[in-house]
Amino acid sequence: MIGLLLAIFLFNIIAWKVNKKLTRNQMVHIWLFTIAFQQTHDLIVEFKLGGYWYFDQGINWAGLLAHTILVPPVNILFLNFFPFKENFTRKFLYFSVWLVFITIYEVIAALSEPWGYFKYGWWKLQYSVVEDVILLFILLGFYKYIVSLEKSLLKR
Repeated sequence: MIGLLLAIFLFNIIAWKVNKKLTRNQMVHIWLFTIAFQQTHDLIVEFKLGGYWYFDQGINWAGLLAHTILVPPVNILFLNFFPFKENFTRKFLYFSVWLVFITIYEVIAALSEPWGYFKYGWWKLQYSVVEDVILLFILLGFYKYIVSLEKSLLKR
């Protein structure tokens, strides 16, 4: 539990303090999108299939923290510093560094308590690495969609 609370505190403080690029509207959209997407994914992989879980199998209050306020600030940080106007090499390097960071964080989260809170069923770290690539691309696409919606509203 200590690891989860520390991560939530740090990620949220950093995301809200260093943000210079995203509007509050974009941050709220990313936050809610992340919760909805994660809940949908975890409903299947965590609860139905038992691939992994937070703390204990099944629904629990501590796991709700991981489902709602842990990942959104990380996504905000990823988007805030993403080099949209840079060349492919810079984008690829940025993306790769984030994948390494996310993977290391998952390894730490899978430590035993009190630092760890993430438990594996049949799920493997390798699945997460592949899935994280897909999820980050989906996040980038959603962000671009939000930006395009905001631009279309400004034209009205």
